Amino acid sequence: MKTVAASVPVLHWAARRARLHDDDLVRRFPNWPSWLSGEAQPTLKQLEDFARLTHTAIGYFFLPEPPRLSLPVPDFRTSRDDALCEPSSDLLDTLYLCQQRQDWYRDHARMRGLPALSFVGSANVQEAPEAVAQRLRATLGLSVEERRRLPTWTEALRQLIARAEAAGVLVMVSSVVGGNSHRKLDVGEFRGFALADELAPLVFLNGADSKAAQMFTLAHELAHVWLGASGVSDTQAGQVPEQHTERWCNRVAAELLMPLEEVHAAHQPDAPILEEIQRLAREFKVSTLVALRRLFDGGYISEAALWQHYREEQERLRQLPERGSGGGDFYRFLGARTGKRFACAIVSSTLEGLTSFPDALHMLGMRKTATFYEAARELGVTA
Repeated sequence: MKTVAASVPVLHWAARRARLHDDDLVRRFPNWPSWLSGEAQPTLKQLEDFARLTHTAIGYFFLPEPPRLSLPVPDFRTSRDDALCEPSSDLLDTLYLCQQRQDWYRDHARMRGLPALSFVGSANVQEAPEAVAQRLRATLGLSVEERRRLPTWTEALRQLIARAEAAGVLVMVSSVVGGNSHRKLDVGEFRGFALADELAPLVFLNGADSKAAQMFTLAHELAHVWLGASGVSDTQAGQVPEQHTERWCNRVAAELLMPLEEVHAAHQPDAPILEEIQRLAREFKVSTLVALRRLFDGGYISEAALWQHYREEQERLRQLPERGSGGGDFYRFLGARTGKRFACAIVSSTLEGLTSFPDALHMLGMRKTATFYEAARELGVTA
């Protein structure tokens, strides 16, 4: 069989980006070690299979060196104060898909004559985070007391998403790339991103994260929308990001979810810190790390105590049983994965003949028209 001269550096690079180990690849491609040593070369069919497996454009394998791929939006992620490495194909493909959805919805909004959203870009980092958080709370119709009455973090997250979408923000939550359950997103790489736009602002949340962590990420990304600043985030409540924009968005998010005035009223000073942050987390439907940070912000614990308990709490959370993958009924999760506002709009447009079925199926992560019609019924677009 005829072989092709695939670039060894690019083979290495593609495997690394796809997080595939040599042992995994040898099972699929027995000559993998020989390809890397240059003693053998793949056939065109093998190279095509490898390209599909690693989600890599086949033309890259004929370059002498790997291409330098970068995010199409600003990168606000940091890890141990160092910039993160090159984005994975999973993150890039998720971003590209969300940009396609946003482009479609922007055109849809223009065609329908929907007004621009005045809150997008209405804030700046020179403003007090408390003032901006109050504006977010007013726009979204949020009440801390109402959230306290919700029974679970899931209900609280669902409420925050619904309020954001009602205000005009497209909110999408998924733990996989598109509808591909074999391509799971890595929380260690990113937790969410915002794509600011006055007609189609979009927030994406990594659904592999806990519900409590998603609450903070959503609040953080909404602050990005109010700034009019697109970007990818790896925000964590207790950490102090290097970039000023991220620090500011963290402060807005913390004040939105746990206003200091409410913290002062709810704090029980005689309670042990571990018990207190768990109680406050349940009360405000946030993570224990957010609660811990707000105790520090309120002046109830020292900086040394903050970081000591932060490390201990991180270790405790790491030892908890792994969460589920977010599987379940496809139709029930469709509104979350694509955003109910977006899903209803594109399904209606397709049924009206304004959007092609192939485009709609691609952006909804579907393969069959039968699935589309069932989704239309579940979303209430058709009877």
